[in-house]
Amino acid sequence: MGMVQELEAGRCEVSCIHEENVIAVRRQMIREDTAQDLADLFKTLGDPTRVKLLFALMKKELCVCDLAAVIEVSESAVSHQLRVLRSQKLVKFRREGRVVYYSLDDDHVHKLFGQGLEHVTE
Repeated sequence: MGMVQELEAGRCEVSCIHEENVIAVRRQMIREDTAQDLADLFKTLGDPTRVKLLFALMKKELCVCDLAAVIEVSESAVSHQLRVLRSQKLVKFRREGRVVYYSLDDDHVHKLFGQGLEHVTE
């Protein structure tokens, strides 16, 4: 199938609006601020370093030093990316003495990341 045929396959052959469908979906449409928050979440997930950090934290709770060693970047770079991940509530931390350990924020993050990983590796 050529590029033009592929593009045409995704369009309706007639121009019509199914008003009942439009009304039904509009009633359930997410709010603008929710759409923006979700877009921001996916932007955050759009960085390979952050993806590697999340993968590592999906496997085990780790400190900054260990995360830097696992993904082979500087501790400074890890700290910066962890701040971004924390701002999106994707990771949390706990302090044990002088060491700060990071983990995924909750089961939702684990499921979201796991499903995304499953999707790209199918």
